[in-house]
Amino acid sequence: MADSGDQGKVFVVDTNVLIHYPEAIMSFRDNEIVIPLQVLEELDSLKAYPDQRGKAAREAIRFLDGVTKRGNLNEGLRLENGSVLKVSLTQPENAPDGFDLGKNDNRIILCAYRLMQDGRHVFFVSKDINARVKATALGIKTVDYEKQKVDITTLYQGVTDIEAPADVLAALDATGEIPWKAPLRPNEFALLRERGGSGPARIARWNPGSATLRLLSRELGSVSGVSPLNDRQRVALELLLDDDLKLVTLVGKAGTGKTLLVIAAGLRKVFDDKRYARMLVSRPVVPVGKDIGYLPGEKQAKMANWMQPIFDNLEYILSVHKREKIKSVDQLLKDKLIEIEALSYIRGRSLPNQFIIIDEAQNLTPHEIKTIVSRAGEGSKVVLTGDPYQIDNLYLDANSNGLSYLVDAFKGQGIYGHVTLQRTERSELAELAASLL
Repeated sequence: MADSGDQGKVFVVDTNVLIHYPEAIMSFRDNEIVIPLQVLEELDSLKAYPDQRGKAAREAIRFLDGVTKRGNLNEGLRLENGSVLKVSLTQPENAPDGFDLGKNDNRIILCAYRLMQDGRHVFFVSKDINARVKATALGIKTVDYEKQKVDITTLYQGVTDIEAPADVLAALDATGEIPWKAPLRPNEFALLRERGGSGPARIARWNPGSATLRLLSRELGSVSGVSPLNDRQRVALELLLDDDLKLVTLVGKAGTGKTLLVIAAGLRKVFDDKRYARMLVSRPVVPVGKDIGYLPGEKQAKMANWMQPIFDNLEYILSVHKREKIKSVDQLLKDKLIEIEALSYIRGRSLPNQFIIIDEAQNLTPHEIKTIVSRAGEGSKVVLTGDPYQIDNLYLDANSNGLSYLVDAFKGQGIYGHVTLQRTERSELAELAASLL
């Protein structure tokens, strides 16, 4: 996003920016912010939706309503950040040839175009790439809303590869813990290998209290019938089974085992350890058109298609790890030991003493992630999984999605753990597909 510290700029804000972050206008300091009338109309039409877009639209409307108490939006009112906020009621005239005024997107762009023709230093702010391209074609400067973006290429991995001398590794093997001068982040792990060697890595966890690396046992045993197939999966299970960690994220491409590992750990914690009352599993519904609530049938039937990957993993675990009195996934749902829920219905709930799994979290905005994680009640653990490179949300990418944002924001927090899974364990074909396609 352009530096908002210069005087004289006018930022025309698109609807999708306010859906992404309802208070986005507070990010533009000491400038003029213009909201076209068509943006308010789009917010009004979206507010009835029962999904996350509807919630964000209602929050944006409430925020703007609160702002209006300070002045007149038509004339412009001064915000706390030094900017002046206006709503443009001017209808576009003399549209360039081929510009369809029947489309709200075009009318929003033409609001910026008219301001530019008046000699203003205009920036059109939108998360819609095509809208930015059209605006650029009219000579308008455009920017993405990037306040909550991270650099995916340097995203925290949760694991550091370290080459160490043979005597250091021998000491680690002998004592199980060695002092380490180069500090890591809390709950970060090290994979230590001998310099020039090709043997297996030692997996060690950083202990900030004693400034040491503590060796993990490679033999964890099966967790609900699932055993780790590589070092990073072993790290993932360590984080998932640690009751002191209230928030865990697993990032990785398809086939790295994210969903299987987290469900296996959840079953262990709910059924074997009885640490949590139930396991709640959800994933964002990203339909073409309106939310799941508009589909026919009961909620469980509506969720079936989106939740099938979860059901597949549950059925696999139950097939390899038999439990007394538990015969099927349907029985788990009927007994309310596992709850399958759409994210749209989680908001407003308090969720105490639950093992909460949010799958495909890369399709959520940073604002949505904040809303969901804040629902966790006392004694609950929240686990989010996803692949930032496989996003269905039109206005998100690997750098701006909520999962990447959360990993970057929470790294180093004592109650948080993360690992990026790298190796596909499905098949050679699956590995190639995940890497090449």
